[in-house]
This record gives sequence, C-alpha cells and structure tokens, in this order.
Amino acid sequence: PQRSPTSSRPCPSGPRGVPGLLPPLRTALELLLPHGADRGDAALEPGDDARSAALELGTALRFYGAAVRSLYVATNGIIAVNEPKNEEKYLGQFPVSFGAIAPFMADLDTTDGRGNVYYREDSSSDVLQLASDYIKGGFPEAAFDPSSVVIVTWKLVAPYQGSGEDLSLEEKRNTFQAVLASSDSSSYAIFLYPEDGLQFYSAYSKNDDGKVPAMVGFSQASTNYYFWENPGSYNVIANDEDSIRNLHKSSNAGRQGVWVFEIGSSSDTIVPAKVSSVLTSLEPSEEDQELTSKPFMSDYGSTEIRPQYVTSSTDSTEEDQHVTYSVPQLAVEDFITSYQDVTGTPSTESFYRHREFPTAKAPPRQFPAQQFPPQGPQVIDVEEFDETGIGKYTCLVFSTVFRYHTDVQQTCANNRHQCSVHAICKDYPNGFCCSCIAGYKGNGRQCVAEGSPQRVNGKVKGRIFVGNNPVPVTFENTDLHSYVVMNHGRAYTAISTIPEALGYSLLPLASIGGVIGWMFAVEQQGYKNGFSITGGEFTRQTEVTFLGNNEKLIIKQKFSGIDEHGHLTISTEMEGRVPEVPSGASVHIEPYTELYHASSSVITSSSTREYTVTEPERDGVASTYTGAYQWRQTISFDECIHDDTLHAAPATQQLSVDSIFVLYNRDEQILRYAMSNSIGPISDGSADISRNPCYTGTHNCDTNAVCRAGTGNRFSCECSIGFRGDGNVCYDIDECSEQPGVCGSNAVCNNQPGTYRCECVDGYQFAADGRTCVAVEYAVNHCQAGTHGCDIPQRAQCVYTGGSAYICTCLPGFSGDGRACEDIDECQQGRCHPDAFCYNTPGSFSCQCKAGYRGDGFQCVLGAPLPQAGPPTSPFKTRPGCPEPRVVKTKCQHEKEVALGSGGTFFQREIRVGQFIPQCDEHGNYVPTQCHGSTGYCWCVDRDGNEIDGTRSGPGVRPPCLSTAAPPVGIGPSVRPDTIPLPPGTHLLFAQSGKIEHVPLEGNNMKKNGAKALLHIPVIAYDCMDKMVYWTDISGPSISRASLHGGEPTTIIRTDLGSPEGIALDHLGRNIFWTDSQLDRIEVARLDGRQRRILFDTGLVNPRAIVVDPVRGNLYWTDWNREAPKIETSYMDGTNRRILVKDDLGLPNGLTFDPYSSMLCWVDAGTKRLECMNPNQLGRRKIVEGIQYPFGVTSYGKNLYYTDWRSLYCISHV
Repeated sequence: PQRSPTSSRPCPSGPRGVPGLLPPLRTALELLLPHGADRGDAALEPGDDARSAALELGTALRFYGAAVRSLYVATNGIIAVNEPKNEEKYLGQFPVSFGAIAPFMADLDTTDGRGNVYYREDSSSDVLQLASDYIKGGFPEAAFDPSSVVIVTWKLVAPYQGSGEDLSLEEKRNTFQAVLASSDSSSYAIFLYPEDGLQFYSAYSKNDDGKVPAMVGFSQASTNYYFWENPGSYNVIANDEDSIRNLHKSSNAGRQGVWVFEIGSSSDTIVPAKVSSVLTSLEPSEEDQELTSKPFMSDYGSTEIRPQYVTSSTDSTEEDQHVTYSVPQLAVEDFITSYQDVTGTPSTESFYRHREFPTAKAPPRQFPAQQFPPQGPQVIDVEEFDETGIGKYTCLVFSTVFRYHTDVQQTCANNRHQCSVHAICKDYPNGFCCSCIAGYKGNGRQCVAEGSPQRVNGKVKGRIFVGNNPVPVTFENTDLHSYVVMNHGRAYTAISTIPEALGYSLLPLASIGGVIGWMFAVEQQGYKNGFSITGGEFTRQTEVTFLGNNEKLIIKQKFSGIDEHGHLTISTEMEGRVPEVPSGASVHIEPYTELYHASSSVITSSSTREYTVTEPERDGVASTYTGAYQWRQTISFDECIHDDTLHAAPATQQLSVDSIFVLYNRDEQILRYAMSNSIGPISDGSADISRNPCYTGTHNCDTNAVCRAGTGNRFSCECSIGFRGDGNVCYDIDECSEQPGVCGSNAVCNNQPGTYRCECVDGYQFAADGRTCVAVEYAVNHCQAGTHGCDIPQRAQCVYTGGSAYICTCLPGFSGDGRACEDIDECQQGRCHPDAFCYNTPGSFSCQCKAGYRGDGFQCVLGAPLPQAGPPTSPFKTRPGCPEPRVVKTKCQHEKEVALGSGGTFFQREIRVGQFIPQCDEHGNYVPTQCHGSTGYCWCVDRDGNEIDGTRSGPGVRPPCLSTAAPPVGIGPSVRPDTIPLPPGTHLLFAQSGKIEHVPLEGNNMKKNGAKALLHIPVIAYDCMDKMVYWTDISGPSISRASLHGGEPTTIIRTDLGSPEGIALDHLGRNIFWTDSQLDRIEVARLDGRQRRILFDTGLVNPRAIVVDPVRGNLYWTDWNREAPKIETSYMDGTNRRILVKDDLGLPNGLTFDPYSSMLCWVDAGTKRLECMNPNQLGRRKIVEGIQYPFGVTSYGKNLYYTDWRSLYCISHV
C-alpha cells in the first residue's frame, strides 16, 4: 500500500477502512469455510461421545511449541492432541490431561440425526486463501503462508438434555467451526461462530444432572512423571453463558464471530489477535453525523469486544494452581476508526492500533529513535488557515519505560535502569533523579515523545444509586479506554457496558475522564501538565456533591504508569448517589476553568460546575433544566525530592477545558466523553499568550508533531522524534533503510513508527549488551546421539553432564575408565563360601554350594536342610543346650535365596546361568535400581520389589530411580503453639547423599512420605524467579542448574574450580556467588556463568557457606578455619569487607539470612549450636544447642530448617 503522507508507517487496511486484511462481507453461514461430504469431509459416527480415529497430518501442527502429527475429533466440541478419554472424565473440567483445542467444549449429541460433525485436512489454494485472509485480519503484520488447514465443523448439533429431557433445549442447535492452519514453522487457530449459530450455551451434566456452561480455550497435554502428573499450560477464552453468548457478536480479528489465535511457533504460549474494532457498518450512522462533524464521531458504528486473555502455566510448587479468567466484555478502545485529512474530506484509510507480535526467533529489542535534523520548521500565522479539527491518526509503538521506588539512598551507578530509556540520571547528595531528554515529556521515570498520541486503558467498577431508586446499579471489570491527541490536548474517553439505568445519569460527570485531559493538557510556557509532574503514576480521590438534593458520589482512581505495551493504565471505583437524568436526554457542559494547587507530592482542586439537560421531545417540545455540582479532588504522587528545580511548576495553575462533548449510546451501552485541555496561568482569557494556537490546541500541526509557541499568535510545527517533515506533514523516518547497519550483523531491522526494532536472525541471540547478535551455542548430547567414546553398552554407560559434555563409567561387574572396561572375575576374590563353587559371568557371578551342603553359596551349611517355613537359622554354632538363634530375613533376601536355590526347600536345584538375582542393600531392602546381570537391562522397583512401569532401560543405561526406603524417624524440638503454619504447596529443598530432594511441608509438619529426589547433587540454591535449582559438585568439580520440575541439567561453570562448597543467588541482580575451599576464593558471575570475576582470594582458609542480602546489597560467608573460624561480610561488589563474628566459633558450616527479620543465622558443628544475630547490631542469640553435627540451614516464613546429617528438623523462629 502507498504510504499516507501523515502516517508514520503504512497501516494495514482493507476495503473502505476495514482494519487489517479481512475477507469480504458474507452472510452468516458463509462465515464458515466450505465443508460437508461434497468437499470430501469425513463424518463422525452419530452418538453422544463419538471420537474419530487418529487424523494423520500432512503438515505438523505447532501447539504450545511442540509439533503435533495427529489429531482426534470428538463430538463434544473439541479437537484432541492425544486420544481423548471418556467424556465423564473431562467434561466440566479444564484443562484436560490429553491436550485439546476447544471451540465449544460441552456435552453435545448427534444421535437420531441431530446434527453432524465433519472434518478433513485440506491444502487446496482457495481454502488456504480463505484461512489466510482470516489470519491476516487478526495479525495484519504476520508473514504467514499456510501449507495446509484442518477444518472441523459441528453443524446443527444438539445438547445433552439431561435425564429430565429439558424441553427448552429440544429444538436448539449449534453450528460452529474450527480451522487450524499450519506452515512449517507456525500454526494458527480460527474459531468461527456464525450469527444465530449458537442457540444454547450450556448442556446438562451426566454426573450431577445440572447444567454446565460450555468452555472455549486451549489446553496443553499433561506431563507424566514417575509418581505424579504435571498439568500443562492452558488458556481460557470463555467459560460462562454470558461470555459464550457474546462469541458470535464479538471478535478479536475485526470481523463479527471470528476469533484468531497464534497457537504455536517457537513460542510455547497462545497469542490472541487484538484487532479489536468489529466491523458492523461501513458508514457512520445518521445519528452520529447529526451530532457532530468532528472526526471523533465518525466511528460510532463500531465497537470493540475485548476478552481478557490470561495464560496459566500450572506449577506444582505454587500455592495457587488455578487462575480465574475474565470473560469477553463489550468495550471500546479503538473507537476512532477513521480520520479526516486537512481539508476535512473523509478518508478511506482506517485507524489501526499496532500490536507487537512475539517472534519465533530471539526476542527483539526496540531502541529509541535517533534525532534527525529537522526539515526547517515553517512559521505560520494563525490567520492563514481554518480550524479543521483533529488531523490524521497513525500506528503507534511505545518503548518500554521503567519505574522506580527507593527507601534508602541510591545512586545512578546501580539505578540507571529505574529511569526511562529516554531520560538521563543525575546524582545528588541525598539520592538521584531522572529527567527526560530533549524531545520527550514526563517526570524522568516515565517519558513519552512530545506530540505523540497516547492511549490509556483500565477497568471501572461501581455501586451507584440513581435518583430515589433504593436499589443500586452495580458493575465491575468494565473497560475504560482513552485516546489523547497530545499536541491538541484533546482526550477521548469511552467506558463500556454501562447499564442504561445509569448511563444517562453519568453524562454530567465528564471529569471522570477529565483527569486524562489534565495529564496531557497543552502546556503554556513555564507550566506543566499532569504527566510532566507525575509520570502517570498517582492516585486521585474525588468527592462530587450535587447541589439541590445533596447527592454525593466518591470517585477513586489509580494510575499505574506505562505498561509493557506503552499504554497508561488506570483503575476506577465509584460509589454513591447521582441525580437521575431521563433516558434519551442529552447533556451540554459549558467550557470551564479549574485551579490546581500543588504542594509536596499533593495536588488539590475544587470548583462548581453547571450542566444543562435537554429531555427527549414530547409533543414536539423538548424541555431543559440546569443542574450543578461541587467538585473536590486530591491527587497524590511520588516526586523526586533531591532536585528542587527538576520538576518545578507554579504552585497554582489553571486548567482550561472547552469543546466538551458527552454521549451515551444505549444500543452499545457505551459512555463517551471528549474535551480539549490546556494548562497555564490564572487568566480570564484576554491575554495574548492565552490565544496562541499552541496553547489552545487550535493549530494545524501533524498528529506526530510538536507545536512550538512563538511571539504573539505565531507558532511553528516540529515533527516528533522519529519523524521527518515540515511539521504540518510528518513522515516516519525509516532508520532501517537510512542506516543499514544500525542493528549490526546477524540481525534484521524492522521499522516502527517513531523508532525501530532489531531481531536476531535464526540461530543467533542477543549478547549481554542487548544489541549484538551472537551465535547460539547448541549443545550436543553425545550419549543420546551415539557419538560418544564409551565402551559398548554391555560393559559401560555414557552419562550426559550438560552442554556437550559426558563421562563414561563401567557397569557394575566391570573395571576400567569407561572407554575400555574389562570383566571383573569375582571368583578370584573369594566372594563365595569355601564350600561352594563359583561361576564367573560377564559383569556378574553366581555361587552354588557343593554337594552335601545347603545354602545360597555365600553361606553353606553341612547337614540337615533349612526349615521350609519361616526365616532360616544361623549357620553358626551355638552353645549346647541353647536354642539356635533365628535370623529374620526380609522379602528381598528371601527372594534372593529362592533365586539362588536356597529358599528353604529340601532339594537343591541348579542355578541357570543368566538367571535374574535381585539385589538387596545392607538393610535387606530392595536396591531402587535392579539390573539383569546378563542382559544388561535395568529398571526401578518400589519398596516391595515390584517393577515401576515405564522405567525399564536398555543395556548400558541406568534409570534415575528414587529410593523408597522410609527414613528413620527423627526426634526434634517441638513447634511453639504461636507459630504460623505454612501455606499449602510449600516444599523444602535439601541435599543428602549426593542428591537434591524436596519434601512437602504441611502446616508445621513435614510429609516425609512425599519426599522425592530431584537431582543427584551436593550443595544447592534456588532462584525463585525462574524456578531453577543451582548446585555445586565437588567431585567434578562444576556448578550446574536445572528446572525445579525436572529436565536436563545444564553446567554453567566447569573450569578453574577446586572445591566449590557454597553458593548464593542474587535474584535481583541475577548473579551467583560461590566459595571455593580448595582455591581459597570467593567468586561471582552472571546466572548463566558469564562475566565471572574473583571477589576475594586472600585471607581465606576454608570458606564454606555463603548468603546474600540483595535488598541491602550485603554478602555474608563462613570460614571454618579450625585455628581461627570466622564469619565475614562485605558489600556485594566486594568492597567494605570486614569480620562479623570471630569468637566462640568452631566449625560454622551453614549460613542463612532472613530478609523479613534481618537476622543472620548459622549452624556450628564445633559448638553444636544454631545461633542468630542482627548484622547491624551487637549481640547474638543461641536458638538451639546440642545438635549432633549440623551442616546446612535455611529460613522460610517464621521457621528455620537445619540438617545434622542424620535427620531433618524444623524449629520455630523466635
């Protein structure tokens, strides 16, 4: 398309202003893609729970980041990724364990000719084009070319009516369609709901015979582990009757009844389309044309339906595993859908809100636009043009902005990130402040380009009485959207889903959205609007008192700054009573002024406002009356107090508001406000400066331009940063074409309005500087690929250790370095009884008692056979006259005896070479990993010796089996009665015998039976942000990490290590610290092992435990030097090192810091004590004494947990 002279970048558009590329308008049923027997569709068998055979796909479907090769179609409105279960096991539940795409999951029925379900995979060009058009309607900038589509159509299907045969559902039928389009790299889902296609929204349940609403969403298949099932991610689109009812009326792809989602690429999430303007009419309504000629009104035939999409990745360690999802609600965000040019002629272009799409490659980086030399701003006299209203609208992309809050003195050195990327940071004696650079407006923490249009999104809730009605009107989760033309100071605000009983009565309260006008009011010289003062982060409390009847309304609003999409966010609450305005009436509000008084972090204002109500005509006469109310408001915000001149503004400023427009649309239930705003000195409007077009917004600068006031009535227009032109017409600067190397090598530059984005090409990722693309180092698992150098699987196994590393180890029964293994002749070692024969086998051996002897070959007894029942007797002689002691055998020992031919039977049988002999530990329990000595196969067993399904591995591979032997019961201190129990889902991680294990905590107790081993490692730390476990291995030595939920471990540091015994994680700075007792060093690196450096390499003998306090920036560690043990501290950058504790210490092994109480605690194996102290105060406290050999300690909540190498205790934190 041709670039609009005032557009920052060509906005994708279809015919006559349709957002994006939409298919031509068709009738309701033509919304569906071609289907049926004549198109070659297969049909499900009629029934209540029919399922298709596996539909093998020609092109794999990408779903949550995985490739799916086959699908299953079911009667009940789902397309399953794996074979679905019976309906009673999943209907009414979400997510489902087998993974599903659910356009309308409910108990549906096609028996007795009540509808059909058709399905096929299609790659014909006409069908691919139709699917592509729908996808481009929702994702206009997606370069997607499908190679095949799967079309599933549920046509005139009936609901299950329950045992009572609900007659209200007898004749109701639903028709809907799901289209899954795939290319080699990504897939999209299209849900199509034709008008009147959904006649019922719930169906009866066979479980409790009650109605269950349908479910629309996506569910990833669960992951099965040895002992548990981990639910996959899921997305709920609609889950109650109200949201289901709106499906055919609404859209996220610009066309009623059309819903589009990106369901798979390299990303593992579901991405909904967000082209939110639903096409209902191509022309403005007559009512709108009569109300105003402003372009603001040209969109009233359009509405936006915007569901709340929330992705939930369920986490077995988190307390809350279920997420509540908002349902699709009527909203108006992009109600400005067309624009007028400078001559006022309607244009066929359409406003479209740009959306940033996730990339299948490395995450893109967006950079501030560069300041190009302006193209000679033109000075214009005010008499040279006529006011034509708002200029053009354009696509917008905002840079990410950060916010900060600090309670202690900080400097720019470690807080630069808390300023906007478009701001500079400056240190002052007591702290630092941020200020926006030239070309940007804001308070420094948040900055936006001068003259650039802004958006505000939020939610509104309320409980309001209208007139004398004793029943309040309540509403919540209602959408508020605002669009601000900043260089005109004009704000348009829309609040959706306001009931008619309340909507007209809120028309006089234009200042509900007026605060947005104050934020972006046109500034006269020396005066500041709300955004320049607050950065869009403040709270506002307003009291409205209506004169006459004394009705009162309280309004509370909170602005939370700029979100990740570059939009300001707001939440609004209203409660009270308002006078009733008759339905169908119109309200007129005259221009007004309001004085804003500023003091430290507080702004107040008050005024009395009048409004005129014109009631609907009756008998050709429309009566009018005037109302008034008092308005008092207080605005509270945080400001930077270190620089008194940074945001200096007059103590009193005057906000002038005019061109006020209010409207309530009863059909759409949408409340709209619009007004123009300017801020300046106290004035009656007669001063020349007040008439400058820059200050009144009556200039003709481009939407992406800044109006610069001159002398008198003269002004100039200057294009905003990232745009070029004379100010009247501004073009987006294409940094990508003008600076081909701006993104560097191995990167692709994408131009954006006012800025540009860099994306690394496939196979590359951003380096630490965030700009350079470096090659991704792909690890090779040589063990899995078979490219290792280990001996054959019958003699050795290859163990993958992360990255591309591996080690070779000989199997039991063999000796060597793993690359060459030789059989061990156990017979040469005298392993059998002297009165037994020994038979050596590859990797094993067997013993058999000689003739005349009985036993298992390891113990042989001459004479009578062993008893047939009960455990065998001891083979050793006892004193005469004493009964022979009986040795109690375990089940494992007994089974082993039977296998060896000594199970208590009289007749000795020969042992077959290669027979399986169970292995028992020293206590007689089954060894968790059992292997066949001849075949080399291994498997896991439970405590009874039964094989665990799915654990058998081939020769040379030993499965990671978990010990099932119950640990000994420890006796520890009792828990104080005032201890607060821990929340459900809390786990304790601990290292034991070379393994990391976790045990569930319930209240004040540990569920020891629920303990599971995670990984085999000695020393641990946990990253609560990424849910990663880090550990050190002193045998390697190395430092590695892995997900808490399992998966392949990754070694991050493997070189220049001696004996890393302690690690600590800085979850804020994303750093890892560790001690090395062999090299006598303390080091630090990034969490991925990069940027490694030594903090201390002197004054250390045996450094062991180490902890960090990231909030205060302190580092603590122990040194168990037997001659002079000590606990030291320093800043996290290595400065200010000092000894904290040196007296009365023995072997300080474990160390922990409680951030809530600021207590540093340690366990000492020399003094056998657990002690605590405040590092900033004198004195220490003995918490527990008499511990046998404490090693590790950690804190959680109000509890301390410590290990003593024998048991695990929990004590109350005092």
